[in-house]
Amino acid sequence: MIEAGLRRYEEINDEIKATLSKRNKCTVKDVNGQRYIGCALDEGKTIEIYGTPGNDMACYLNGGKIVVYGNCQDAVGNTMNGGEIVVHGHSGDAMGYGMRDGQIYIRDNVACRGGIHMKEFREMRPVLVIGQNAGSFLGEYMAGGTIVLLGLDIKHGEKLFGTHCASGMHGGKIFVRGTFPKENLSHNIKVEKLNAEDEKELKSYVKKYCKYFDADFEEIMAKPFKKLVPATSRPYANLYTPN
Repeated sequence: MIEAGLRRYEEINDEIKATLSKRNKCTVKDVNGQRYIGCALDEGKTIEIYGTPGNDMACYLNGGKIVVYGNCQDAVGNTMNGGEIVVHGHSGDAMGYGMRDGQIYIRDNVACRGGIHMKEFREMRPVLVIGQNAGSFLGEYMAGGTIVLLGLDIKHGEKLFGTHCASGMHGGKIFVRGTFPKENLSHNIKVEKLNAEDEKELKSYVKKYCKYFDADFEEIMAKPFKKLVPATSRPYANLYTPN
């Protein structure tokens, strides 16, 4: 057991690395904004965090698993290559920035620019599942992968997502549960019904979300989902002139 307290992040991360060199699991308690926890964590290694980890937690995650019992700050899962992140709370801006593979499950909401620059290549397909709602620019410049927005327990007057959703999106898809304001979507986005393959994929993620956060699968799936996809792979083509 590692007690983070008010110690500097360098010291905490050195202690985590030393612990994981001897065993496959490490628990860190009383985390207070220390950055870079779990950076480049390899497959087969797990870190449990109690408290609020700081920016760039799990950046470049390389197959490992991180579970947070609390909220987390910005750029969690930045450019992650694989593995899994489970957050029992809220997250800050740029969640999953540039993620290339792996899965992130957020019990509650994500702030602005969640899933920005997500991308995929062959079998590498990143997934971001959000339990409540998301801020502006969700899926901005998204080039691949999947975002799932469940819209659970949203308070009266709150929106499912903020402005400029999927701005510049040119790949991947976003599954959205329930109704949402079309005016908050980027102009280059199509809203479609789910096909059989989409349904199968979606259910696998929702089942995992329910397992992690003790949610009701049937209740979640009882409300219809829509799929947001790019209308074109070149959303800004007309904004530039040829040389």
